Amino acid sequence: MNSKVFMVLRILLGLFVLVFGLNKFFHFIPMEAPAGDAGAYFGALMSSKTLTLVAIIEVVAGIALIFNKYGALMALILMSVSVNAVLFHATLDPENIMGALVLIILNVAVLFGYKDKYAPLLQP
Repeated sequence: MNSKVFMVLRILLGLFVLVFGLNKFFHFIPMEAPAGDAGAYFGALMSSKTLTLVAIIEVVAGIALIFNKYGALMALILMSVSVNAVLFHATLDPENIMGALVLIILNVAVLFGYKDKYAPLLQP
């Protein structure tokens, strides 16, 4: 992958998760609560402090990706957040899935850009 394209994708992903991670703490982007089963599940995640952990992961991953320090590791860890966001929206809140799709597409692109870092892990 072209290094300039990879850098842009990496910084976009970093900014994306940093902003949404910080929003979980400071609530500067207004978001309406999901209704029905999605709202119940989201409420359970909030009351169990799971979203606080997700927010911390997003903030740390965002900073790591922006400054390219431990970016390969954080992109891999962030993939679990991306998959869960897509699954949540696909099953419980499909009308708001676009942000989760952008997240997973950026995450996969960044993982692809770091593929040389993962090669030793995949050796037999």
